[in-house]
Amino acid sequence: MQTILGANGQIAVELAHDLNRRGSALRLVSRNPREVNAGDELTRADLLDAEQTAAAVKGSEVVYFTAGLPANAELWERQFPTMLRNALDASRAAGAAFAYFDNTYMYPQDDRVQTEDTPFAPLGRKGRVRAAMAAMVLDEMARGDIPVLIARAPEFYGPGRTQSFTNSLVLDPLLAGRKARVPVRDDRARTLIWTPDASRGLAELGTTPDAFGQTWHLPVHPDRLTYRELIALAGEVFGVEPEYSVVPKWMLSAAGVFSAEARVIRELLPRYQYDNLFDSTKFRTRFPEFAVTDHREGLAVIRDESASDGR
Repeated sequence: MQTILGANGQIAVELAHDLNRRGSALRLVSRNPREVNAGDELTRADLLDAEQTAAAVKGSEVVYFTAGLPANAELWERQFPTMLRNALDASRAAGAAFAYFDNTYMYPQDDRVQTEDTPFAPLGRKGRVRAAMAAMVLDEMARGDIPVLIARAPEFYGPGRTQSFTNSLVLDPLLAGRKARVPVRDDRARTLIWTPDASRGLAELGTTPDAFGQTWHLPVHPDRLTYRELIALAGEVFGVEPEYSVVPKWMLSAAGVFSAEARVIRELLPRYQYDNLFDSTKFRTRFPEFAVTDHREGLAVIRDESASDGR
């Protein structure tokens, strides 16, 4: 039994699809779980409740932690560590392997190449929460009672319900015939991960016994486009004028007083001043047959999905 905690999110849904294709029996856990594949076992649980979490994990072989929260720093501080601690304790009690889906909020926001060994240097409250959570998982890995891995992803772009700044500020406006908005700089390389690739990569790791006991960067395409290049390509693929404006850092900082979206991005603004160089060589070396989606292919999927939705 493979169990997904936080089973309604973008990564979790694609993960469930991929694990099902591999023949895995699935248990989907959230407060209000929804079936992804015919025959999925649905379990209601609040991960803030240790007993409910333990009951939801019982009998699992592998537990995937993909739970998310709204981008609110106070909520993250109050709830995320408790949710993760309950999940780790439950997995240990069940003797289940644990796969933790992580992001890069805790990394230095500069132009150094980010590898699995990059030291944490979080800026802002959400970055500090994610650093503390990653440290919690690393401690569990070092304890050695159960197999544990960390699968880390950079900023998303993707289809469906993908929630990212690139989707909301750049791709969604272009699809709607509006001008895109680029944070801070348009000439810095961005490493973006296609969300279905992130989910497939997580499934690959979780079903590979020797992947445990390690941190992994999930697979990204080696071509890192600037926003200027991405918008030009999106204009070509979408069949729209690639119009955009660059929103300077001071304006986004000031807008944070009034806009929830701007408050979320404000903590991450320094990273948009530099090339973002997230490296997934380790994964691509271990899984050389894994097909990574290139940007043109990904944008075409977004275009076709938008057309079918009538947007």
